[in-house]
Amino acid sequence: MESLKKAICEIIDENRDVIIDIGEEVLKNPELGYKEVKTSKLVWDCFQKLGLDNLSRHAITGVKGWLRSDTPHSTVAVMGELDAVICPAHPHADKETFAAHACGHNAQIASMIGCAIGLKLSNAMEKLDGDVCFFATPAEEYVELEYRKQLVADGKIDYLGGKQQLIHEGAFDDIDMAMMVHSLTGYDEQRVIVNSPAMGFIGKSVAFQGKEAHAGGAPHEGINALNAATIAIMCIHAQRETFKDSDGVRVHPIITKGGDLVNTVPADVRMESYVRANSIEAMQSANNKVNRSIEGASYAIGTTVKIDDMAGYLPLKQNVLMSDMFYENAQNILGKNAVYKELPFAGSTDVGDLGYIMPVIQPTISGFTGGAHSKEFSINDKELAYILPAKLMAMTVVDLLFDKAKCAKEVRNNFPKKTSQDYKSLWDDILK
Repeated sequence: MESLKKAICEIIDENRDVIIDIGEEVLKNPELGYKEVKTSKLVWDCFQKLGLDNLSRHAITGVKGWLRSDTPHSTVAVMGELDAVICPAHPHADKETFAAHACGHNAQIASMIGCAIGLKLSNAMEKLDGDVCFFATPAEEYVELEYRKQLVADGKIDYLGGKQQLIHEGAFDDIDMAMMVHSLTGYDEQRVIVNSPAMGFIGKSVAFQGKEAHAGGAPHEGINALNAATIAIMCIHAQRETFKDSDGVRVHPIITKGGDLVNTVPADVRMESYVRANSIEAMQSANNKVNRSIEGASYAIGTTVKIDDMAGYLPLKQNVLMSDMFYENAQNILGKNAVYKELPFAGSTDVGDLGYIMPVIQPTISGFTGGAHSKEFSINDKELAYILPAKLMAMTVVDLLFDKAKCAKEVRNNFPKKTSQDYKSLWDDILK
């Protein structure tokens, strides 16, 4: 097994420039969720060139391809995310859409394809007892909610998040477990962190409806919806001391529409927010307080208000057995002092939703600088960002599928796999 891992890593090293070029090409062409047309085509073309089997499209822009073995005891997915965030000041931002890879998804795509290169060109599948699915997934960033809600209204999607939609479509039904990596900032040195939890959240859009009037001549005839929104934000702030520190609650609303004209009393005002926490129960409790704050502000000013609570992302719980395999592989390459376990991650990811129905891991790896989602975010070590993750994911695939997929079977047998209907029922319960 170790000789196979060594051969795979050598192949990845031989194709280092190819892998980095893929990541840099994605960096230069950022696209927002469910709009990743160019990136999706790039992945499709790479999969075709590499000779992956059974290529298919899912959730508008997602791309799925396979490496098959003769003894498919278990199936492992290696994922990368297609989409960017909105960051107008980023040096690689699209001048029209303001999309930018300020979170490292371009590195995920490159390392996923790098993993495929290593497994394919080393003929590793001849020695493994299972199949590997390479899956480029769309729309992980939970943004442009009005656009995505219109996609729902048009019948094109049912969920706003990419992996949520893929679960709904049954695109993971033929997969037993999944892995991917994520960027890690804040460390100048080599660093890998495994088995970290992440926050979940409820998505929220709010529409205050007041009454228009001339802002100078007859403001007393209007009902100011912007006042209702600002008071709602103040009421939410007043709730913060009621959130338990151990629940890690974060609420961060923005006003997406503040009115129509400066000399007209604002009558149509919109807000968006997340209500984050590290457990489903804490998400629900905090969300109730936020809704009460919004409704109270609306009552005080005299507007009407519509609150649309939406399925955000579930808290992430990573699989311990898979995390331990990744941990050992990282230590073998970087040494013990560079690899850590269970350092909390305050963000959220739709990998948490996938982790509800199957075993998943999403280790974080350094090689990046600047705050995530900021104009300063960039890659400062291409070896760590692009190449190391490809090796570690491929080595972990070998661990899982070697020797009649013994380790994969252990992972699978210790996880009560759930269905897409189970997933839907859970979110229905959370939002009811």
